[in-house]
Amino acid sequence: MQGSPQIVSDVMTHTVVAVARGAAFKDIVKVMEQWKVSAVPVLESEGRVIGLVSEADLLIKEEFRDGEPDLARPLRLSDLAKAGGMTAEQLMSSPAVTVHADATLAQAARLMARRKVKRLPVVDEDGVLKGIVSRADLLKVFLRPDEELAEVVRREVVDLLFPAPVVPIRVEVRDGVVILTGRIRDTSLVPVAARLVRAVEGVVGVECHLAGASVPGQHT
Repeated sequence: MQGSPQIVSDVMTHTVVAVARGAAFKDIVKVMEQWKVSAVPVLESEGRVIGLVSEADLLIKEEFRDGEPDLARPLRLSDLAKAGGMTAEQLMSSPAVTVHADATLAQAARLMARRKVKRLPVVDEDGVLKGIVSRADLLKVFLRPDEELAEVVRREVVDLLFPAPVVPIRVEVRDGVVILTGRIRDTSLVPVAARLVRAVEGVVGVECHLAGASVPGQHT
């Protein structure tokens, strides 16, 4: 179904550069530069993700180079260890925060926000790397064409909530903002409609201009 929630496998990058636990510091930097990435998963020999090395992990060595770390932020033992790290295993953040390919984009976004990470390695049931998803990937959902969004809203919200409106309900989408206009019999459904429209992936905002109308034959 076109309006079904998109999942991580729909937007993730399938070809992922990764390093082994024994990869040297300079080799990691070279890989990041060559592939224009800001982090790389660290893998066991069988392809299982055991950690992630980011630019932030590598920059700790530069921070401690002159022996005077930034005292404005709390000093952690893990930072001291990484400052002396020479291999991926010594530099990585572990365990890695990962996600499965069938997770919804909303679930992935919540996980990123909760764990304060910018990307998630995508793994199977055995923890084997299958791809990677970034914040930018999750934002791709907002690139859905306005025409596609309008069709989803008509089919999965308007047609179900208002099968027999007083006058046909107009669905218009401008730059991801859905505008509903029309007259309906039960105005208590207006907030329900707004909530359901807002839940459609790719919708930026909702403007509900649905007015009430008397049922034919009814006197007020």
